[in-house]
Amino acid sequence: MSLSVLRLARFSARGLVRDLRAPDVRALFVALALAVAASTMIGFFLDRLDRGLTRQASQLLGGDLVLEQGRPFDSELRGTLEEAGLVLSDQVDMVSMVSLGDTFQPASLKVVDGRYPLYGGVHVDLGEGVEVVARGPSPGEVWLAPRLALLLEAEIGDRVRLGESELVVGGLVEREPDQSAGFGSFNPRLMMHRDDMEATELVQDGSRVEFELLGAGPPDILDELAPLLERLRRDGVEVRDVRRDRPGLGSALERAERYLSLAGLAAVLLAGVAVAMSTRRYVDRHLDTAALLRCFGATQGELTRLFGLQLLWLALAASVLGALLGLAGQAALLALLTALLPMELPAPGMLPLWLGVFTALAVLVGFAGPTLLRLKKVSALKVLRRELDPLPASAWLVVAVASGVFGGLLWLYSGDLALALGLLLGGLVMLVVLWGLGSLLLGGVLRLAGRLPRDGTEAGVTQALRLGGAQLARRRTASLGQLLAFAVTFFAMAMIALVRGDLLSTWEAQLPADTPNYFAINIQPQEREAFEDSLSGAADARSALYPMVRGRITAINGMAPREAVPPEARGDNALRRELNLTWRETLPEGNRLVAGEWFGAEQQVESAGWYDEVAAEPGVERVPISMEDGLAERFGLTLGDTLTFTIGAADVVGEVTSLRDLDWDSFRPNFFVIFPPGVLERFGHSYITAFHLDEAEREVQRDLVRDFPGVTLLNVDAILAQVRDLLTRVTRAVEVVLAFVLLAGVSVLYAALTASRPVRAHESGLLRVFGAGNRLLSRVQGAEFAILGLASGLMGALLAELASAALYLAWLDLTPRLHLWLWLALPLGGALLIGAIGHLLSRDLRRQAPATSLGLLGET
Repeated sequence: MSLSVLRLARFSARGLVRDLRAPDVRALFVALALAVAASTMIGFFLDRLDRGLTRQASQLLGGDLVLEQGRPFDSELRGTLEEAGLVLSDQVDMVSMVSLGDTFQPASLKVVDGRYPLYGGVHVDLGEGVEVVARGPSPGEVWLAPRLALLLEAEIGDRVRLGESELVVGGLVEREPDQSAGFGSFNPRLMMHRDDMEATELVQDGSRVEFELLGAGPPDILDELAPLLERLRRDGVEVRDVRRDRPGLGSALERAERYLSLAGLAAVLLAGVAVAMSTRRYVDRHLDTAALLRCFGATQGELTRLFGLQLLWLALAASVLGALLGLAGQAALLALLTALLPMELPAPGMLPLWLGVFTALAVLVGFAGPTLLRLKKVSALKVLRRELDPLPASAWLVVAVASGVFGGLLWLYSGDLALALGLLLGGLVMLVVLWGLGSLLLGGVLRLAGRLPRDGTEAGVTQALRLGGAQLARRRTASLGQLLAFAVTFFAMAMIALVRGDLLSTWEAQLPADTPNYFAINIQPQEREAFEDSLSGAADARSALYPMVRGRITAINGMAPREAVPPEARGDNALRRELNLTWRETLPEGNRLVAGEWFGAEQQVESAGWYDEVAAEPGVERVPISMEDGLAERFGLTLGDTLTFTIGAADVVGEVTSLRDLDWDSFRPNFFVIFPPGVLERFGHSYITAFHLDEAEREVQRDLVRDFPGVTLLNVDAILAQVRDLLTRVTRAVEVVLAFVLLAGVSVLYAALTASRPVRAHESGLLRVFGAGNRLLSRVQGAEFAILGLASGLMGALLAELASAALYLAWLDLTPRLHLWLWLALPLGGALLIGAIGHLLSRDLRRQAPATSLGLLGET
């Protein structure tokens, strides 16, 4: 028998059409379709949502790319960026005095052009209440921050003097789309048009001016411009983008991306388990067919190609259906979220579609391939001697191939080879442990069921549990395999739910209701106590008052800073500007030591006489300092390295004795470098604090401005509102994806129960032959499934706890935690879920005649 490729294709297609009536083929088709639907839907959703959220997050910077330096940008650079596809907008930042009548006030000038803002809109009161406009001030007018208007006693329509010009107050700015929470400028805002800049004559030789060039365009442009941006960093230009320069926002986006990728992988894993279980039943049914074909001269290769083509046709059909479901799912998902999360998203691309089809084929090869090879080993003598079944594929071979394929998919989806290998090896080790643990657990549960007392009734609960346990014990290996499959299902479903809950808890903890929304800066030492008294009882929550001294890094380990740090850090902003330094006796709130020790009593320097010693012998005295671990990593510093800070006319040499991890998302004062008490006190310093004021307490702001005119108050409500809005959008996406993973989990239960249907039918037939009634059969089957679900839930809880802890540490940057409720909910839920689904799917078996049920065991 020799079949051409065309005849083989037609023959396999006809066989597949006949097979579609079989429950295992239907289960296989559903599993593959779900794998494609999961990967395409989540791929489309992740791709579009990520680009949309990144664009939304870019408002905090003012663009996808922000360049800053102390001189205007040349036309050559502008041309390069525009040719790459960026829309450019210029801004100028500086500090100047603004006056109205006899009142003078320093203000932070923000000079914008006609393209401002690149993203979002400005919340401004133009005289008829606050409205959102997608423009800046017109030429000839300025917009003032409410605090500046309060200090100048200015109203809309007044004329303020700025340099050599007089400009009309055209509006009061309530919120800017690109408002920054940084402290580069401590003065209230004045926004003006760039066309008015020259007439003011404020920009002179030696003026301290910051020129910014903002760019907006497709996110992939930044990847294309990476070499240029790296060169600009080396040349001293400050380069910022949303992921590198907004830690709180970047971490939220990265966690959301990783969660969605994890959810897609969980759905694919569940579909793979269903494919593996369905394929085993598929192969068992086709052993007789393969034996007949061997009698007609089919070779092993032809058998492999024939049944491989059948499953390939099935995979392609499932891919088409899954892709359509994925497209419809992401469209429905985005339509559902439009009302809650209004944003303009780019059109879906083709990459997620091809990735979904590839995923289906990979799942088919990895989870079904080793089992399918069993068909080519069938003997032609099986037609006469039915006991001559080929040996089943080695369980470890199936696991090894499936693990390799899934590890490759994990690498593909996560982009992290180390994480993929770690999870894969950890999963294989855990599988061995779980096999042994599952065997012990199943044995213990079955022994417990066997020792239950008889209740004296034919169809009593204990009698049903005893018989259900006995049936599981008779096919111990198969029961153990089902237990592991169900445990993996519960593990994946529980892990996604756990990660979702802990992500939301982390985000909510990151921005609680009393998150500080005001920063007070330039508090003088003589004002400290009075300022604290003014906040007492008014602010819901506030941080400590931190002293602040400005100092510049002028040497690292005795070398010039740019020569001592790695090449990629030579353009770091911390080397180009003065740092805010502080001193502290205890570890600040939100800081965690990761290396070294905090300052001890012996390390604290006495203030008296210290300054004179340093002035007499600069560089000799070394004092301990604590450094932020991220800055130390960028600069390549470890414990024992030294940094020289120039403060005024003096140099202070600090030795790194501890490294700290900071909570940059807390909206509280944080410092890269902290000194012990007794070192910086003699230098000129001021204080900084953060606090929260409710709307009803905003009168306190007016009192603070009146009583402490030299103190600068920064309102960061706009930043908080944008970050909270972004996290709300991500939260909605997480909840919807969770529901889809749960659907994939249910499909595994269906596939597993369908695959074991003939064996259970045979057992039911035997019980009916020996006089068992429908009531007893119903309870026995329910008890059998419930026992299996209980044990699977226990194992799933263990696996979910261990895997979630590993993911938190290695991938999601969260703190592991123990979920005690899981150990109760998952076993009980597993018993109820598997018991209910298994009992429902077995209903038709209980209605069949014993002869029909017994015949199912050998169906072909």
